[in-house]
Amino acid sequence: MRKAFLIALGVVHLLLVDAVTKELAVGLLKGSAPVPVVPGFFDLAYVENDGCAWGKFQGCVWQLALFAVMAFAVIVWKRDELFETKTTGWRRKAGAWAEVLLYAGIAGNFLDRVLRGHVIDFLDFHWADAYHFPCFNAADVYITVAAGLLVLLALAAGKEKGAKSAAQ
Repeated sequence: MRKAFLIALGVVHLLLVDAVTKELAVGLLKGSAPVPVVPGFFDLAYVENDGCAWGKFQGCVWQLALFAVMAFAVIVWKRDELFETKTTGWRRKAGAWAEVLLYAGIAGNFLDRVLRGHVIDFLDFHWADAYHFPCFNAADVYITVAAGLLVLLALAAGKEKGAKSAAQ
């Protein structure tokens, strides 16, 4: 019960960070030119994205919201395997962080889609005028970091499995 409370508390805090940063983007950036933070590399820019990553599936707001609900349900259903909740040490901690980050990221963008009809993005990385990485937000960062942690967990589990096979 304590772990569920801590996970929920972490998710709520990250959702608040996501919501506050998006509201700041609306209030300070909407209707204005991008604000250079690191000239030629990083700007704060207001973008309303009614698709998903890299601008895919534009106009599919409700389909993407439904997909988020289904993904969330599968993740909760498979949480023990995904987040290695029965392990110890760094893997348990990494799994718990991945769980909190993934739930918060999915929920943050889901709430935008349902309440606004689009997701607000404002972090804009680019290499001068030659390359622009798609604009993103805090919820996207959460999802990306969670995915990285899940890859590390999968690699560690594969390595452990391989070591056990070699010992037999």
